Amino acid sequence: MRETPPILIWGAGAIGGTVGAALLRAGVDVLFVDQVVEHVAAINQRGLRITGPIDEYTVEARAVTPDAVEGEFDRIFLCVKAHHTAAAIEAVAPHLARCGYVASLQNGLNERVIAAKIEKVRTIGCFVNFGADYLEPGVILYGGRGAVVAGELDGQRTPRIEQLHSLLRRFEPNAVLTENIWGYLWGKLIYGALLFATAVTPDSIADVLAAPRYRPVLTRLGLEVGAVAAAAGIRPEAFDGFDPTAFRPGAPAEATTRSFDDMVAHNRKSAKSHSGIWRDLAVRRRPTEVDAQLGPIVEIGAQHGVATPITARLIALVHDIEAGRREMALALLDELEAVTA
Repeated sequence: MRETPPILIWGAGAIGGTVGAALLRAGVDVLFVDQVVEHVAAINQRGLRITGPIDEYTVEARAVTPDAVEGEFDRIFLCVKAHHTAAAIEAVAPHLARCGYVASLQNGLNERVIAAKIEKVRTIGCFVNFGADYLEPGVILYGGRGAVVAGELDGQRTPRIEQLHSLLRRFEPNAVLTENIWGYLWGKLIYGALLFATAVTPDSIADVLAAPRYRPVLTRLGLEVGAVAAAAGIRPEAFDGFDPTAFRPGAPAEATTRSFDDMVAHNRKSAKSHSGIWRDLAVRRRPTEVDAQLGPIVEIGAQHGVATPITARLIALVHDIEAGRREMALALLDELEAVTA
């Protein structure tokens, strides 16, 4: 009888590191893969340390760089940044067992990219919304609990999705098994667009979402993404106090206001005050996931005849900050507002 290989977690940063450490702590065999040599070395030498208000612990772990991966794996968790998905899945594919699967624990619609490379039947959708950050080699901040959802792309309830759901509950006891994973992914896209808007400012997520001055333009941004989802026939799902129905075409203003207030309350409780997007721009000074996350909204909107001028302008503003042409400022939200003036 073949020995079950470990779960291969490709990307040991905020998402992969947090989930993988919890699984190791629960007795599940895990092998981390990460391209940061110093991070790999620290994990192998000192273990992977999880810090923050949720828990404090260190687990012994094994980690390798992508070029050192050997063999095939039945279960691969892809946890890289969205804009690294295409390159990562090229490297992952040779290590996927014939009857295995890749689960996308990422932000965005990366399942489309993965399925195009390894087939839809070998791809599983996964939605995560907990707060975490890579702090330094071997150390991950777990700043706030959040929704974790898994589902087959076609909505079927299969033995493998039930097993994956059971695994994820070892990390997040309230993990959800859904028949509408695309609804969760699009719900996160609406929320994610709002996070990108907060990230072009120096202020916290909660402070920007709470500011009356910017609620109108943020509302129009959310409604724009919601309109694309509706045109694509998607029913976005709610999570962690965020109600995507508040941003569907024709949604009452009271519902939208309530959704903003709920988002502010949720983010006030998290030790992670700023998004990973903001951290990429302000701290790590590296390209964000903007093209991989928000780009498909513009693309799919065009396919369905839905204009997305605010989303397109937001993408351009993020690129300006990435390139050093602009500084992060609340005034950039005024430029978003000017698009629809």
